[in-house]
Amino acid sequence: MTAATTPGHGPLSGVRVIELAGIGPGPFAAMLLADLGADVVRVDRPGGPGLGIAPEHDITNRNKRSVLVDLKAPDGPARVLDLVERADILIEGNRPGVTERLGVGPEPCLDRNPRLVYGRMTGWGQDGPLAERAGHDIAYIALTGTLGMIGSPGEPPPAPANLLGDYAGGSLYLVVGVLAALHHARVTGIGQVVDAAIVDGTAHLSAMIHGMLAAGGWQDRRAANLLDGGCPYYGTYETADGKHMAVGALEPQFYDEFTRLLGLADFADARRDWARWGELREAVAARFRSRTRDEWTGVFAGTDACVAPVLSLREAPHHPHLAARGTFTEHGGITQPAPAPRFSATPTSVRGTPALPGADTPDVARDWEVPALLDSLDDPQRGNPSASL
Repeated sequence: MTAATTPGHGPLSGVRVIELAGIGPGPFAAMLLADLGADVVRVDRPGGPGLGIAPEHDITNRNKRSVLVDLKAPDGPARVLDLVERADILIEGNRPGVTERLGVGPEPCLDRNPRLVYGRMTGWGQDGPLAERAGHDIAYIALTGTLGMIGSPGEPPPAPANLLGDYAGGSLYLVVGVLAALHHARVTGIGQVVDAAIVDGTAHLSAMIHGMLAAGGWQDRRAANLLDGGCPYYGTYETADGKHMAVGALEPQFYDEFTRLLGLADFADARRDWARWGELREAVAARFRSRTRDEWTGVFAGTDACVAPVLSLREAPHHPHLAARGTFTEHGGITQPAPAPRFSATPTSVRGTPALPGADTPDVARDWEVPALLDSLDDPQRGNPSASL
């Protein structure tokens, strides 16, 4: 029997979110809420901000709508507070004190709407010695110990894009926080401020590792542990064509399958013998270098050896498993990750192309019943979406 679905575009259908435009983890968090069905209105300001790419390619603004408001104009804060009165969640990613100076900080917003969840996304948090300092993902994860876990000994830790700090330790924790606070607000009628700091979230991600460290099951150095590349059957290896295979054959039955298919039956007993790990690593590396990535992919296909090819961003959408699940989708001529996770009763989708700055002001003014937003359209310097590029 097929589960019934509800109208709308996801489990957050009917939730109203204001996003004060920024870059990085804030917009990504707002995209996730929009993907889940929330009506996310991005408040853009004339002249910025941006990723240095055309706004129609900024996927983090998909499924949103945009209005243009100059918060430094005399009537700017009032326009945002009119939206706040009708919102469930507000997200901002400025340094501490910036929205307060602009007149849209937590106090005036919660005064206007006591049920509001005010989500603040920063790297260092709202307090502490570094709270006022500039920073980026790599510095935040450096201080938490997580960056120091990555890479080979004797080499600098590599930069893991901005996935670990900005998005995992930042955006996802902000989303969890504002949704938890939204639940509380709907039960009690009391809103609150959610302080989501990338340093806090990234540190939280390492909870299991800290437990292992305390128990003596993790060494506080790189490539010396089961999950950080120190183990020869959990890591990556280069193939004959300069590409790579990923190996995660941790459990005994998977390891046995791995060594059998790799042609290394002589190392069947080396799994728990740390003294042989160096020899095992050299043997595994030599075997992988003997064939191409595609050839090894064929060898391990359909097995439980826990081995997979390392694909590029352009290759990933074409993998048979990801294609079958629709992990990636194409919308507006852009191949992009589909919304996640999935829901049986309230399915999600990519409903719209990235919102262009200010393009949705008339619709939002009507739907949210804030006619004063239309005043900005009378000023070509403030209301013309192209003026903000």
